[in-house]
Amino acid sequence: MHLILTWFLLSVAVWLTAAILPGFKVTGFWGAIKAAAVFGTLNWLLGWFFFAVLSIVTLGIGYVLAFITHWIVMAIILKIADKLSSSIEIKDFRTALLGALIMTGIDSLIQHFAGVPHW
Repeated sequence: MHLILTWFLLSVAVWLTAAILPGFKVTGFWGAIKAAAVFGTLNWLLGWFFFAVLSIVTLGIGYVLAFITHWIVMAIILKIADKLSSSIEIKDFRTALLGALIMTGIDSLIQHFAGVPHW
């Protein structure tokens, strides 16, 4: 049940981000649900790998500045999701960076007010 709720809340965050940010588009709310599924799966499969690689490449500074590293990883995964899914379209990497920041903020607020515990 927690997974479905988290997926739905991420879908809302994707949908609201698309409404706020020019160059970040989803094909309706169902498109946001599909995009959230692709993004969530990629984040689960590849997020730790990209985080580790960026931490090593930056000689540990990426690990110390984990927020920035996670932000960049989310932007990379958003661009990969853009290429894999027709439900989401992101103009460029700058838009992906802004989208990742907005999505994180919206998702955190929604999860906080919905009372969803973080694992």
